[in-house]
Amino acid sequence: MSFDPAFAASVVPKILASIGTTLGVTVLSCMFSAALGFLMEVVRRRNAATRLGLRFLIDVIRSTPVLVQIYFLYYVLPVYGIRLPALVVGVGALSVYYSGYLAEVFKAGIDSIPRGQWEAARSLGLRTVPTLALVIAPQMLRNVAAPVGGYFISIFKSTPYLAVIAVPEAFGSAIDVASDTFRYAEPMLAAGVVFLAIALVMSALVRWLEMRMALSAKR
Repeated sequence: MSFDPAFAASVVPKILASIGTTLGVTVLSCMFSAALGFLMEVVRRRNAATRLGLRFLIDVIRSTPVLVQIYFLYYVLPVYGIRLPALVVGVGALSVYYSGYLAEVFKAGIDSIPRGQWEAARSLGLRTVPTLALVIAPQMLRNVAAPVGGYFISIFKSTPYLAVIAVPEAFGSAIDVASDTFRYAEPMLAAGVVFLAIALVMSALVRWLEMRMALSAKR
């Protein structure tokens, strides 16, 4: 069976019809993973017990494949009476998985801030959490913009995993076309081109944001 460019082109609108779900999952997962990752890093700095506990939790999250986490939330939890919508499972799994990586990014960003900033905040009577939120975090963002942006792009590229639990995202639409027509080359290529185009745009935005922050830091 030869490759049919016309059929491949006809698949693109069907994929784009589901791209809203893909982008929605991406945005929500980026927000929740960043918030959870920063929260874990804040809690990890409270004392030795939380430091050890969060280190173990982050290692577990990062050492477990995201697909395994998705299957566990969607297929194992119902055995114990916990049923979650597929979209909730998808956003939750991606958020938790990437929060482990972002926590390490935030750790490196916070550690890069001079100790004098901490001492100045303490001299003003600020505790650890307000110091992190009001003094350290704004400066940290300039240092971690590039790696955080890279992980946000990775979240977008991980959304096809949600096709296994029937979330109506872009790659799932390509699989549906392939299953109905028994032609896989064209839908897979079309999906790949769509994902590539969006990922390139996101990469350009990350580079632009990084340059803007670098310029603002020099002023």
